[in-house]
Amino acid sequence: MTIKLLSVASELYPLIKTGGLADVAGALPGALATQDVAVRTLLPGYPAVIAKLGKAKTVKRYPALFGVSATLLAAQIDGLDLLVLDAPDFFARTGGPYGDDAGNEWPDNWRRFAALSWVGADIAAGGLKGWTPDVVHAHDWQAAMTAAYMRFGPAHAVPSVVTIHNLAFQGRFDADIFVALDLPQQAWGVDGVEYYGGVGFLKAGLVSADAMTTVSPTYAEEIRSPVHGMGLDGLINGRGDRLHGILNGIDTGMWNPADDTCIARRYSARAIAGRSANRRALENRFGLDHDDAPLFIIISRLTWQKGMDLMIEAVDHLVGQGAKLALLGSGDRPMEGAFLGAADRHRGRIGVRIGYDEALSHLMQAGGDAILIPSRFEPCGLTQLYALRYGCVPVVARVGGLADTVIDANEAALGAGAATGIMFAPADPLALHGAIGRTVRLHRDRALWQGMQRAGMRTDVSWDHSAARYAALYRALLVQAA
Repeated sequence: MTIKLLSVASELYPLIKTGGLADVAGALPGALATQDVAVRTLLPGYPAVIAKLGKAKTVKRYPALFGVSATLLAAQIDGLDLLVLDAPDFFARTGGPYGDDAGNEWPDNWRRFAALSWVGADIAAGGLKGWTPDVVHAHDWQAAMTAAYMRFGPAHAVPSVVTIHNLAFQGRFDADIFVALDLPQQAWGVDGVEYYGGVGFLKAGLVSADAMTTVSPTYAEEIRSPVHGMGLDGLINGRGDRLHGILNGIDTGMWNPADDTCIARRYSARAIAGRSANRRALENRFGLDHDDAPLFIIISRLTWQKGMDLMIEAVDHLVGQGAKLALLGSGDRPMEGAFLGAADRHRGRIGVRIGYDEALSHLMQAGGDAILIPSRFEPCGLTQLYALRYGCVPVVARVGGLADTVIDANEAALGAGAATGIMFAPADPLALHGAIGRTVRLHRDRALWQGMQRAGMRTDVSWDHSAARYAALYRALLVQAA
């Protein structure tokens, strides 16, 4: 039996992207199709999304959706089956999906994503003529309220799953919004949407869903602790039998150095020498010296979570080791300034691009020797998966999905030809300095280094195994609900 799945997400590649959530939401439908799961994705009608819709069919109208007029559109783009909530008062804004051009969050984000979730629950309840999902899968706090609306409404018998992509972002708001959420009074309380005296969107979804998933097995264990549980460890432990750690994959068709049109020269694990042309192109793009020194890359949000403050402290040490660095990212303004200052201080050794460029990120993975990911916590991480695919050796903190996907270059792993990267712990300056030094030393042995690159490129980073686990979870939920 083909399972009809409604996926509810606030972003989806290639239409709208701020991070890994978009990549996952965009890649999972294709992977699930091989498991006999047919996915339709409900997405907000941001300007970038509406502009790419082309021919779209109006399938439902909402004259007064949380005080605004909205239309539900259906379309298919790049193999994705989409339902787009076109509510101009909520989503037709300049800036990003969650805030303005200055980085300030929209003050009505609670209303915008409550509306998205309410529509998701309405579809689950049969509100869309001709199509009703068997299972609903909501992603992160922006969609988590879908499970709460289902639980306290007519779709309570439809199984729901909420995936935590990053527990640090929870959607917490003041208690006074509850009266406007269109929920029954019984939803207010510790077993509902109430969270430390306010309203918690992610909390409401986690306490309401039939299953909770995280994007790696290690992160699923980490969030049971007060250190990584972000205030939700009690709830998560109390529902631990419903928690599943399912590792993310990547779209190996889109990320494939053998036929990538974004890189200077295509190559494979058998013809890895082709990477040298990409390295030279990368050096040119970032104004770096042409030499044989190890070339580190960073593709990241510039935030405390990602350990970028540690990296700022480590850049002089990196250059002192004779290495080079190319960085692409944006985030905290002081961090952006610090990296730009480092580039000015070490011209030819450090290059920085503030912002995000999808094509450039492909070239960086193809041309860099090693990628630095010193995250303090990392639910899964996708950049290290792209790096493995492209023979760019990951240098990572031993946390979350990084620990699940990289094999450290210890003596045993190197002897067995299984090492794919360098791990360090804890995520502090001393350990990071040590990891950079170890990487530089390993890089000097060209045969050993290429062995690590090839081992990484042989790693299965596809969605195949994880899609099968998601499909098995959906089927188990349907059996329980029968």
